[in-house]
Amino acid sequence: MDVADAPLVAIGEVLRPFGLRGEVKVRPLTDRPHERFAQLDRCLLWEPDRDRREECRIASCRFDGETAFIRVEGVDSPEAARRFQGRLLAVPRDEVLPLAEGQFYPWQLEGAVVETRDGRPVGRFVRVESGAQDLWVVDDGSRQRLIPAVPSIVVEVSVADHRIVIDPPEGLLDL
Repeated sequence: MDVADAPLVAIGEVLRPFGLRGEVKVRPLTDRPHERFAQLDRCLLWEPDRDRREECRIASCRFDGETAFIRVEGVDSPEAARRFQGRLLAVPRDEVLPLAEGQFYPWQLEGAVVETRDGRPVGRFVRVESGAQDLWVVDDGSRQRLIPAVPSIVVEVSVADHRIVIDPPEGLLDL
């Protein structure tokens, strides 16, 4: 795995060591955690702020509900596992799970042109902010707008054309 400069996708967040054998408790950051982690034999422990990357092999993975418990090869005590706390588990973008037709990953839209139904430019897609409902951050060069990611507003998304069409309610773009 050559990952020195590869763009990464976070698939889980290491919460804390668990048990006496070096497992860590992981909060999955994927819609299909059981499928994602069942296939995982190697990944990166990633600190995005410093872009610190450490390759690791997965020795074991099990679930309790939606929580994953992972043991990294060569780590066999809670003390050794503690250094992973707060890091993200990540894979290179080219190793993400395939999506169903019509679905996309937010990073596939970075820089996409956002315009209204009538072709008026709004800006470029920057990122998704998650909360009670996802908000798409769109930058027009002078300011950023938050667009609710709901079907009544986001009416068309084309990953291939790098284009998003929205139908904003009156006043949304003035906020």
